[in-house]
Amino acid sequence: MSGSKREATVIELPREETQAGRFGKTRDAQSIALLDDYVELISDLLAGTGEARPTDIGRRLGVSHATAIKTIARLKREGLATSRPYRGVFLTPEGEARAALVRARHRLVVDVLLALGVPVEAAEADAEGIEHHVSETTLAAFRDFLKVQRS
Repeated sequence: MSGSKREATVIELPREETQAGRFGKTRDAQSIALLDDYVELISDLLAGTGEARPTDIGRRLGVSHATAIKTIARLKREGLATSRPYRGVFLTPEGEARAALVRARHRLVVDVLLALGVPVEAAEADAEGIEHHVSETTLAAFRDFLKVQRS
């Protein structure tokens, strides 16, 4: 640093409750995002191949078979999925509705990113994270933005 003193940057932290709430919101969103990814994939597999086996789900999500089984059990507890021996995983009506909602959010985020000039591959990949963490307020702004763009 050639003899000069470096000034310490003072960071003003938010109140503990405020910061804890923000981090809690992020943890909740991550937990929900996991379930959303599963219901969306299960819906896609059922529509594309007629079945959603835990092995296929795990491979497509890049997780172990055991992790897929554990998360599928959580989907069942949450009332989003059912399974039948030797027949794979199926979504309940609630699970199907959630998959449709997740798919619509994903499409909206991709469309906004494309409108901003982001290449298709990057838009699809980035939307996978954004779609789970964006608020309804921001989604409404995205819709308004696209309406203006299309006018």
